[in-house]
Amino acid sequence: MYDNNMPFRRWKKVQAYKHDGALHRQWSPAFLVEETDECWVLASKASMVTEADGRKWMTKERAIFILFKKRWMNVIAMFKEDRGICYYVNIASPTINDQGYLRYIDYDLDVKVYPDGAEKTLDEREYDRHITQYGYPKDLSDAIEKSMDQVKQMIEAKEYPFDDKLIENYYHRFLEMTKPVTPRI
Repeated sequence: MYDNNMPFRRWKKVQAYKHDGALHRQWSPAFLVEETDECWVLASKASMVTEADGRKWMTKERAIFILFKKRWMNVIAMFKEDRGICYYVNIASPTINDQGYLRYIDYDLDVKVYPDGAEKTLDEREYDRHITQYGYPKDLSDAIEKSMDQVKQMIEAKEYPFDDKLIENYYHRFLEMTKPVTPRI
């Protein structure tokens, strides 16, 4: 019998979908550092990203991926060499664990927070286009826009998970948890 906490069980794949159910993007497995009632916290040294059209590319930086179970967002905290931590926020459906994959629907709007604290909203045109293309109902658009407002408030207040020390601690836990075991002789 295998223990669910065994290291090989802690590697999780993440998939993002579009509103119509089409696969949008998939990441190679990342290591589950922590799971709470609120979120999954994953870590990676680099990831292979596969786009819906089959293109593949590698991320270049170490990262912590926080996938919320109840909030309409997820956050990728990327360690930028010699510059600090950059946060990329996807406005997305709450994440679900489905058949071993952590899955969510990407709703286009994103916020990038630079190491110096500057923030930038991204993909507003794509969001506006997809409202029509996918036929987002009003209550969905309201939830997306409410989430965007909440994200900006969280960033300004430096609320979880926008805390560099916490992100660094998650990454150090990942390194400890994945450290090779030296056999005793």
